Amino acid sequence: MGVTCVSQMPVAEGKSVQQTVELLTRKLEMLGAEKQGTFCVDCETYHTAAATLGSQGQAGKLMYVMHNSEYPLSCFALFENGPCLIADTNFDVLMVKLKGFFQSAKASKIETRGTRYQYCDFLVKVGTVAMGPSARGISVEVEYGPCVVASDCWSLLLEFLQSFLGSHTPAAPAVFGNRHDGVYGPADTMVQYMELFNKIRKQQQVPVAGIR
Repeated sequence: MGVTCVSQMPVAEGKSVQQTVELLTRKLEMLGAEKQGTFCVDCETYHTAAATLGSQGQAGKLMYVMHNSEYPLSCFALFENGPCLIADTNFDVLMVKLKGFFQSAKASKIETRGTRYQYCDFLVKVGTVAMGPSARGISVEVEYGPCVVASDCWSLLLEFLQSFLGSHTPAAPAVFGNRHDGVYGPADTMVQYMELFNKIRKQQQVPVAGIR
């Protein structure tokens, strides 16, 4: 596990989501990147029971339960503006038992799927973000394997991102500031995916049922 940057790629003008994904993967293959299987990251939103009951007029806090195919034995629970809990896959069963406290928001499942590419020390994942059967956007994840401190390799990551994203190169993820001199970990990647998914939800104006 190295340092990872997760960003959104806008859909190319006059192209569909799938056509834009194909353009990106073609660029990677022209650079010399090799396919290394597939990946999937998913996220389901839960709200506290208070959100449904409207207790004292306060909105309930959100929790995002996420999975990443890179960590098949782990489940990630990210609290809104809070910590990230890393548990084993049985956490999903626990959430069913906690339905009196946390309830799954209807139509909240969102995921990204795509192909993994290896290029020298970089692992690149280009995915199609979907809610239900509909493609909503494009995710691009780039991991630089030899380094575990974000501040030490952002310039190198940025240079590589520019090589195939061009003018759509993202700014440094906010989590990099939080981990400036610390060791980067899987939870930092999941925070970036959570932010990406929420951004795409807002762009598509898809409300999460039960949340006000």
